[in-house]
Amino acid sequence: MSDEEKSRTVKHSIPFDVLDDVLTRFIILVPEAAKENLIRICFQIELAHWFYLDFYVGNDDRCKSCSIFEFSAHVFQHIPSLKSEVPRLAHILQEWKEYKQSVPTYGAIILSEGLSHVLLVQSYWARTSWGFPKGKVNEDEDPAHCAVREVLEETGFDISPYLKPDEYLESVINDQVVRLYIIKNIPQSTEFKPRTRCEIKACNWFAVHDLPISKKDATPKMKMGVSPNSFFMVLPFIKRLKQICSSQASVRRHRQKTMSLNENDTTSKSKNKGDEQKFKKRDKKQSKRQLFTEDDDYVVEFNAPSWLNFKFNMTEIINCLDNV
Repeated sequence: MSDEEKSRTVKHSIPFDVLDDVLTRFIILVPEAAKENLIRICFQIELAHWFYLDFYVGNDDRCKSCSIFEFSAHVFQHIPSLKSEVPRLAHILQEWKEYKQSVPTYGAIILSEGLSHVLLVQSYWARTSWGFPKGKVNEDEDPAHCAVREVLEETGFDISPYLKPDEYLESVINDQVVRLYIIKNIPQSTEFKPRTRCEIKACNWFAVHDLPISKKDATPKMKMGVSPNSFFMVLPFIKRLKQICSSQASVRRHRQKTMSLNENDTTSKSKNKGDEQKFKKRDKKQSKRQLFTEDDDYVVEFNAPSWLNFKFNMTEIINCLDNV
């Protein structure tokens, strides 16, 4: 059976009162001009679908989980102005998905203290896959604001105090711009609680050096028992991420080494200064003469102990002169 035939035969498993409530929140009140744009309507249907999964499924025994296609079929069949488009539903949703891929996505790479671990999230709809918290930008929304909003929704953590607009990694994946802001030195003890239900299943820390740099990299399988395919959404960023963490680690090691050398140098200088004062004190007691060069400003202390008790014997000198 084709998607078009399926859209015509979907039965209303969603209670009408629930459907009315959800559609009133997200579609009915949309401006008339916007309702003429089916792509815009699909975005509203997506929001309505998330709301339905978050607040009705699991709380109302009458409501069962369903795909975006099934939910859209219910909506198109329920709203009089959309009924005529039911035969084209599959085509409309395909156009909407293609358009979504062209909308930039913004999020964050959250790194632990020491940049040893990175936070990844797991979706309910891709339970074997892990990715960075991120989401699509709204119309006229600032990229950094979008990243803060999406990360807050998916992890419950506010990155705004740590976000630096110029520090990010960016890639074009399937014609879609994906920008991830680098958030550093977040304690691993931080508690993450997704604010959206039925979207994010888990938030976990992963060691950066255990993440794969290619689909054939068996490191995560050996270290964590997880297939490298589970990280396909983060693969375009891993190599650059490891370079950042490695360079930062080198800087820290160099800084620690420099501090250690400075401490040793300070200790050595202190010791040398003590020895110098000790020798000067002793020399002051022993030295009774100074030799002067032609430069009167240049003084050399003469410290030969054998000259300290030297005296001229004048009698012997006179006798020698008399005998000459």
